Amino acid sequence: MKKSIFGLVTVIALLLFGNTTNAQSDNKASVEKLVHSYFDALNASDANKVVSLFTTDGVLLATGAPTATGTEQLKGTFQYVFDNFTYTLKETIGEVIVQGDYAFVSSTSKGSFVIKSNNQKVEDDFRELFVMQKVKDSWKIAKYMYNKSK
Repeated sequence: MKKSIFGLVTVIALLLFGNTTNAQSDNKASVEKLVHSYFDALNASDANKVVSLFTTDGVLLATGAPTATGTEQLKGTFQYVFDNFTYTLKETIGEVIVQGDYAFVSSTSKGSFVIKSNNQKVEDDFRELFVMQKVKDSWKIAKYMYNKSK
């Protein structure tokens, strides 16, 4: 009888652990997809799409710019950026940590941007830190910070 109970408990534990591992893997894949979607929208100069990837109280901490908080400020900031610059960046995801309803992602991006006023192309690379939050079963960007690598 003890062997049967021990066997049953072992099977249940393995099933629960397997489900947790699958959930972690699914969350990590969803978070990585969100990072790729962000760069796709950035490269497409699509302010509406970029902003839709953030929580409603999302925060952008951009180098040399005021902090943008919330949908309206994010929309204004990204629209200003896209009115003045065009990006072509390729992202590389580094570390991804998922902890409950939050995830932390470090990444780098490399490529160029064009200054529209004079059509000058500038090669550049950046380091990024994303704090993601799960909102209604969907991952969103809660906080985003970047700076230049050099």
